[in-house]
Amino acid sequence: MYRSHTCGELRLADAGKEVTLAGWVQRIRDKGALVWIDLRDRYGITQLFLDSNSDPKLVEQARTFGREFVIQAKGTVIERESKNPNMPTGDIEIRVNGFTLLNSSKTPPFTIEDNSDGGDDLRMKYRYLDLRRTPVRQNLELRHRMAMLVRNYLSDLNFMEIETPMLIKSTPEGARDFVVPSRMNPGEFYALPQSPQQYKQLLMVAGFDRYFQIVRCFRDEDLRADRQPEFTQIDCEMSFVEQEDVLNTFEGLAKHLFKEMKGLEFDQFPRMTWHDAMKYYGSDKPDIRFGMKFVELNEVVKGKGFGLFDNAELVVGINALGCSEYTRKQLDALTEFVKRPQVGAGGMVYIKYNTDGTFKSSVDKFYTPDDLKAIAEKFGSKPGDLMLILCGEAMKTRVQLNALRLEMGNQLGLRDPNKYAPLWVIDFPLLEWDEETQRYYAMHHPFTAPKPEDEALLDDPSKWGDIRANAYDIVMNGVEVGGGSIRIHDRTLQNKMFHTLGFTDEKAQEQFGFLMGAFEYGAPPHAGLAFGFDRLCSLFGGADSIRDFIAFPKNNAGRDVMSGSPAPIAQEQLDELQIGLNLKI
Repeated sequence: MYRSHTCGELRLADAGKEVTLAGWVQRIRDKGALVWIDLRDRYGITQLFLDSNSDPKLVEQARTFGREFVIQAKGTVIERESKNPNMPTGDIEIRVNGFTLLNSSKTPPFTIEDNSDGGDDLRMKYRYLDLRRTPVRQNLELRHRMAMLVRNYLSDLNFMEIETPMLIKSTPEGARDFVVPSRMNPGEFYALPQSPQQYKQLLMVAGFDRYFQIVRCFRDEDLRADRQPEFTQIDCEMSFVEQEDVLNTFEGLAKHLFKEMKGLEFDQFPRMTWHDAMKYYGSDKPDIRFGMKFVELNEVVKGKGFGLFDNAELVVGINALGCSEYTRKQLDALTEFVKRPQVGAGGMVYIKYNTDGTFKSSVDKFYTPDDLKAIAEKFGSKPGDLMLILCGEAMKTRVQLNALRLEMGNQLGLRDPNKYAPLWVIDFPLLEWDEETQRYYAMHHPFTAPKPEDEALLDDPSKWGDIRANAYDIVMNGVEVGGGSIRIHDRTLQNKMFHTLGFTDEKAQEQFGFLMGAFEYGAPPHAGLAFGFDRLCSLFGGADSIRDFIAFPKNNAGRDVMSGSPAPIAQEQLDELQIGLNLKI
């Protein structure tokens, strides 16, 4: 038996017990006559103790240990003289009467402690060492606990977990696929699934009316803090349901996670249409932890001789409470912020509503105090507030103002990671226009149903931009953590959708014929939703990056710097796959 107890479980009630522990040496403190070793495993840290009464050979052996050596220690649990209230095992220590060296270790490239001296790149290269650190381990424990809560909750609602294929057919819609060559079928390729979308719909046709899967998905797209080339979804589908059924079911799951993980309870989540989200927040995933709703100003600012406003499609702004004391330096910094390429605004107008009731603005030469007061009334501003205004093409300006709103939220400490504000965004557009290709694309995917009252608009191409999808996203703190839709289950309507998206009958049959064929055998009404599991974990863990909650993540270039993937493969393998490439390495 390598150990009788873990390094995190012994307490004062265990005093006097003879125990055996095994783990890694966290640190050694050698005071000559006294030697302490902090022994760590997954469960915690226990202090080992040797003094002048200990066997000198043991003391000398202890002094040969280095950081991260793997050892076994036998001894007696005793009460600690100098207790550590910050450790669960801080009331006890082990008086050692025997050591066994299980394995030695090179000196680690960074300290294996809560606050490590290793940078991101170094810790990613030695991820197996980084995983020994308590904060990283706790992130994966959180992930495990959430996965179990999800499985148990959905199972109790009669959902069945069913695995779907990892090697599927590539489709042209959506993000780029990762493709896998088939040796047995030269010149043909599998794709790794972006989601199990078509298979879970087939499960509904097959009569499995409640399906879920915590499933790995793959998308070959540009990366950022909340995106990885491989990620995990809580993927769900239900038959014989309408939108209200889906929202209630998965709002219930979210509430269950909040209660079990954070001890928080919520009333019904608010709902907002996509149109209102864009109008008042400039985002389809608005952060509603704080105010600063957009105020449109066209009617009170145009016709005053200020060309930028007079010629703009939209003049819109936000009111920052209590910020009239912002300095010129701070205002210039905000102007530079909105002019960054990532935001793209041409500039910013400000109006200070001073605490004495006067106004100071960057457009004083065009607007009288009465004009500025009218603008302030439109905002609902009070003395002490600061109004920030952008103008230009309507949709672009709203998106730019969203970036400014979030920046102000950050500066004012309004985006508290310990505060949660869930929201349903509903009634998305079914289709979105792409200027580059001059065609419409499905905003979600081609199996999303239109609102029944908008279905007839599919027959009028001039109205395609007005069609609302029977789709919904769940948003938390400005992050989309899940989304789904009512699916098309009628072959005629699905054909019409494919034609709208520019598919010929032949192309639709080639890409989706197996699904369309299944619809001829009694497809039930069905709908689904998928949560981004990595994003949920980072949200509940209070972190910005999902990488902290993935055991072996990729970096921002999509590379695993630990294993060195992706990597070239030998020409012999390429020849066997009959890919026919001559790669120069």
